[in-house]
Amino acid sequence: MPYEPPTHTVERSLRATTGAKIVAGVDEVGRGAWAGPVTVCAAVTGLRRPPAGLTDSKLLTRERRTALAAELTTWVTAHGLGHSSPEEIDKLGMTEALRLAATRALDALPVRPDAVILDGKHDYLGAPWRVRTVIKGDQSCIAVAAASVLAKVQRDAMMAELGAGCSEFSFEDNVGYPSPAHRAALEELGPTPHHRLSWAYLDSLPRWQHLKRPRIAPDVIDLESEGQLGFDFTGA
Repeated sequence: MPYEPPTHTVERSLRATTGAKIVAGVDEVGRGAWAGPVTVCAAVTGLRRPPAGLTDSKLLTRERRTALAAELTTWVTAHGLGHSSPEEIDKLGMTEALRLAATRALDALPVRPDAVILDGKHDYLGAPWRVRTVIKGDQSCIAVAAASVLAKVQRDAMMAELGAGCSEFSFEDNVGYPSPAHRAALEELGPTPHHRLSWAYLDSLPRWQHLKRPRIAPDVIDLESEGQLGFDFTGA
């Protein structure tokens, strides 16, 4: 399906209206998974022409994402990655876990951005960062698209490593998201140390309901729309 390539329009606007010289694009992956961390990437790209085919990671095949990530690693001016663990997600709730992972990603940059373009409609980052939220920013903004690809490839690799110790869960394929194989393994074996124990999937697993941890205050982020409650693999 054809798509419009991302541009530097938002970054140019921030430079013109706020005087920002360094703008980072920020995107996350793993928000709606049952297992594994939530991962955030912050990418600084400047105003250079991006590698061919750059777009939202969800629009790319796994092979294309992997190849593009290798190219982006040397193409971006700088990038940083941050993670929040399943334990942190259960303890803090997803909104705070995203903030923590994003802060870690931004702190990992060798330069401090003057402004941040954040994918989505919710500013889960907040002060002291100057944030511009952009719905579908991973499709329209070059820096955010780069962050989406780098975050996705990094987290997929992490999940494949975790899956080596619990092959029944097929983490190398579903990367911790809902899937028939994932659900079948949960029903038979129960959650691993890599699973989020405050998630709603445990409500439908009678043998393991006793492991569920109470939810924190309701999150700003709508997790159900991200696949938390469904059983179809999304891999987003």
